Amino acid sequence: MSGKVTFRISAAAAPYVGADKPRQQRLEAASGKVTLPPADFVLLIYYLCHDQDPEVKRSAVTTLRALGAGLLKQVLADPELHPRILDALVQLHGKNPDLAPLFAKHPSLSSTAAAALGLQEGASAAPAPSGAPPVSPQEEIVPPRQIRSEDDDVADEEEGAVQPDEDEPIDEEEYQSKYQMAQGMGVSDKIKIAMTGDKEWRSIMIKDNNKLVSSAAIKNPRMTESEVLSIAKSVVGNDEIMRVICTNKEWIKNSQIRKALVMNSKTPLPHALRFVATLPEKELAQLAKSKNVNTAISSQARRMLMSKKDSR
Repeated sequence: MSGKVTFRISAAAAPYVGADKPRQQRLEAASGKVTLPPADFVLLIYYLCHDQDPEVKRSAVTTLRALGAGLLKQVLADPELHPRILDALVQLHGKNPDLAPLFAKHPSLSSTAAAALGLQEGASAAPAPSGAPPVSPQEEIVPPRQIRSEDDDVADEEEGAVQPDEDEPIDEEEYQSKYQMAQGMGVSDKIKIAMTGDKEWRSIMIKDNNKLVSSAAIKNPRMTESEVLSIAKSVVGNDEIMRVICTNKEWIKNSQIRKALVMNSKTPLPHALRFVATLPEKELAQLAKSKNVNTAISSQARRMLMSKKDSR
């Protein structure tokens, strides 16, 4: 009987998880061509060791086998590292003298891993074949579910899947950590994380000096309206960001976003003038007197006010 194992996959790793994801995307991830925090990276590679595509699987095993001691030390510092992942790492890296002591004292160490490390008398462990996934063939990895039903039980939810990126304040400590990571990324890696990352990553990448990166961030499908409103109110160096916001039918349904776009000097003028026509009379009166907006906008607001008065 196979044992199902459910892992919590981070939002940044989720785009590479599941048979429905593009094969080339999964293959790139399996080859290690993704930028993720160490724990997320190792979990993703471990997951891809069970991919149905043989080439993806082989590539993931090769990547897991080639992990450096520095990265593994960071992963092993997590006391909640899943025992199945720890088992796999022990199989592949247990003979490394720098890592063996860390494996041995890890709280998630299983009896199987302990035997492989020679910590149990009379125990022996056969090495994993070079081309096989570093797990038992009876193990079945359950991919995370993107959508949860009301019938999901509590235990499954605690162990489960990708959680939606809720509209919460940014964790400043996590933001700083990711900001430092971003400094060492190349443009292609930044674009990938901008398109798929969580709120902290989006906040970092939207401010990137490279317009390709910041444009990718605004197109992240998990971008929330509150984030868009904040961007629309800010000084944006990339005109493409404002164009994307202006042409998103869902975002411009929000009256606050429309007002912010009208007030922002970076908003393309044709769009700003179009949104002026949707504002209530009170806001039109404010615009008509404002010296902080384009004169074409204030003039348009005055004309609309006069038209409203004449029609009464």
